Amino acid sequence: MKIDKQQTGGIIFFQTKKIEEVSNFYLEKVGCSLWLDQGGCKILQFENMLFGFCQRENVDDQGMITFYYPSQEKVNLMYKQLKNISLSEPKDNPKYRIYHFYAKDPEGRNIEFQYFWDE
Repeated sequence: MKIDKQQTGGIIFFQTKKIEEVSNFYLEKVGCSLWLDQGGCKILQFENMLFGFCQRENVDDQGMITFYYPSQEKVNLMYKQLKNISLSEPKDNPKYRIYHFYAKDPEGRNIEFQYFWDE
């Protein structure tokens, strides 16, 4: 992959003890693509979001990775695919005007799948 050094952006990195298992989870179960493989670090892409995992002795499991979708139906589809690791069924959250559910990745990181209500 050739990186355009004229383009700006950002990447969030997480330490992992299980780089292959974790990156495969996001690639195969969530639908991310591999943006760059640096050996000990893998950078994944989900639409306009870049995030990476680097093989380390510790695990970063604070914070949350949120994936948003253009429809409630897409959130429901993700729930069906990830029901075994979800923490709740999808539901409305009037405070933030979203429809969402939470799950955990293979190392226990919080992940959220959501749809923003139409205005």
